[in-house]
Amino acid sequence: MIKKGQSRKKREPKAWSKYMIGGTVVLTAGIVCVCLIGLVRSRGKEHLSSERLWSRERGNDSENGLQGGKDTNGAEGQESRDRMAEEQDAGRQTEWAREILDQMTMEEKAAQLFIITPEQLTGGSQVTVADETIREALKQYPVGGLIYFSGNLVDPAQLKEMTSHTQAYAMEHSGIPLFLSIDEEGGDIARIGTHEGFQVEQVSAMAEIGASGDWAMAYDAGNTIGTYLREYGINVDIAPDADVLTNPDNTVVKTRSFGTDPELVTKMSLAYLDGLTGQGVYGVPKHFPGHGATKGDSHQGYAYADKTWEELEKTDLVPFYAMAERQVPFIMAGHISLPRITGEDVPCSLSGEALQGYLREKMGYEGIIITDALNMGAIQEHYPSGQAAVMAFKAGADMLLMPADFHAAYEEVVRAVRDGEISVERLDGSVLRILKVKAGLSGSFS
Repeated sequence: MIKKGQSRKKREPKAWSKYMIGGTVVLTAGIVCVCLIGLVRSRGKEHLSSERLWSRERGNDSENGLQGGKDTNGAEGQESRDRMAEEQDAGRQTEWAREILDQMTMEEKAAQLFIITPEQLTGGSQVTVADETIREALKQYPVGGLIYFSGNLVDPAQLKEMTSHTQAYAMEHSGIPLFLSIDEEGGDIARIGTHEGFQVEQVSAMAEIGASGDWAMAYDAGNTIGTYLREYGINVDIAPDADVLTNPDNTVVKTRSFGTDPELVTKMSLAYLDGLTGQGVYGVPKHFPGHGATKGDSHQGYAYADKTWEELEKTDLVPFYAMAERQVPFIMAGHISLPRITGEDVPCSLSGEALQGYLREKMGYEGIIITDALNMGAIQEHYPSGQAAVMAFKAGADMLLMPADFHAAYEEVVRAVRDGEISVERLDGSVLRILKVKAGLSGSFS
């Protein structure tokens, strides 16, 4: 929270001007936001990742297709150019992220850790418009993102206006875009797809797609969802469900899983992610280390998997190893207890052994670890919001989704940093990860 009269680092109004995007100099954060929207919508059906898009724009550097005496017009030459472009893009994204990080106050950094509902941001009732209340709340709490539910939706025009205004308010204050997210898996878990105000192409449940054995169906599902999310200004989809359904009595996953075969679930999940990415939308595979083996429902209360790491590695963890190897931007940690591993009931989302020790260090994952919703029964029944937020962050999480009491959680994180319980270096590390992913939105410094 930025309090009245509080000193803060001065932002350079033209800090963005040194970055080149497709040959165009970006002069201000506001223009960058416009460039982002225009670039994303212009892509249409090209299904290009941001890396491919940038490499295509740079493809005319050598008109005769020769580099160092070699013919680079062939597949090998194109692959080399793509790899070079990706490395250059990563360098620019990191440079932008570090520059923005250096300009942020500690309170602004803490706010970036949270993805919350518009109602949690404003403290009001059901939000369907981005008005001055949202604008002022984002100045006070420049959070990392918002998540929308069915109650926030009316029709396409309303949603597009709400997301565009919300994003503009964030850019106006901080110059940092928001992750605007939604649960849109397909089947019954689709806030937009099941809403009577929207006439979008319907996507089958993941169980039905998995039963087909056709990974192209999974790609098409992600592509279809990504297409309309992009149109409505949503840049993060809390999907796919990468859980392997190893417990037939599981009440959480059921039709949300691609199936019982770890390899099939892996291929389907990656194809689904590719479909989303092709439309400039980030996916969030969930729920590490695997909700398909659990007994109990973490939405309601205690949920656990009676397995060791070795047993999980043969089934439930197979998709997540693939996600870590690919270094996908996000992985969601579930509220799943592993008593045979940790010797206690603490959920993986709050466990340093699970997040920092296993996902980060053993699996080598370097992207954003985001918790499942912290207002779920598995957390709320056992931990106050502030304690849960600090525990999750200290355990290795980078982003905290929907604490039951956002203000209490935010203030407790700020207190923990001020008191040295959380180091500034640890905070900076997570915020840098967040900013680097935001820098890659649709191939543009957002």
